[in-house]
Amino acid sequence: MLQITPQMRVLVAVESIDGRKGIDSLAAFCRQKLGADPFSGCVFVFRNRSGTTIKVLVYDGQGFWLAQKRLSQGRFRTWPSGEGGAEPLLAHQLQVLFAAGDPSVAGAPVWRRVGGA
Repeated sequence: MLQITPQMRVLVAVESIDGRKGIDSLAAFCRQKLGADPFSGCVFVFRNRSGTTIKVLVYDGQGFWLAQKRLSQGRFRTWPSGEGGAEPLLAHQLQVLFAAGDPSVAGAPVWRRVGGA
């Protein structure tokens, strides 16, 4: 099972990928297009051209994990954009992205004071 913790670095590829790409092709994409080391333990997230599928690539020190989510209805409409090859996200923003939501919308703060002054 793949667990994403708040301490993990998350990079979302801005450019869509060919959905047929596997581990080796995605690792090469990380090096060439994102300028990042696929062996760094960073969580890399990719979307296919039609926006119906996302893939997650992570190296855990022993090998690569490749996870895929394909929506049965709809698309991942909101996707990070930018001038670079990848945009960083926080772990809780990635969870929103996994649920086909908009990770840029500010929700409840990560920490807030309960009660009191």
